Amino acid sequence: MARRLAAAVVLFGSMLLSGCGVDLGTDQNGQKVASDRVDKHWLVINYWAEWCGPCRTEIPELNALAEQTQGQNVSVFGVNFDNLQGEDLKSAANALGIKFTVLAQDPAEQYDLPKSEALPVTYIIDDKGKVREQLMGEQTAAGVAQKLAELKGKG
Repeated sequence: MARRLAAAVVLFGSMLLSGCGVDLGTDQNGQKVASDRVDKHWLVINYWAEWCGPCRTEIPELNALAEQTQGQNVSVFGVNFDNLQGEDLKSAANALGIKFTVLAQDPAEQYDLPKSEALPVTYIIDDKGKVREQLMGEQTAAGVAQKLAELKGKG
């Protein structure tokens, strides 16, 4: 009896631990953004809006950054500042040519991101979930990659 109870406790515990990561909801296509895309990854989270000129200019740079950082435990995500959802979010992301994942749910609370009224704004979050940098204004792929390298070097 004690062995069965111990086995049940171990099984239950492992089931709980296997779900430790937190999913980030869904993306612009309604697909789940699983925790394995976030856990132990550095995150670049960019807030954008259709009406924001500098946002439009930096989207190709963020597309390039997302491509350059594939396989490096870095994930690039976008968040629509106006909280568009469903087809509206998908249409806006497509209209701007966004190729990286756009989160339908704002992760600001989860990562304790400081509120910004200015756009664009990009946050760099380390592989432990801590905000390491807030970058205001239009960014380049090279600039964000350099900042990531600096921050990773600091540990």
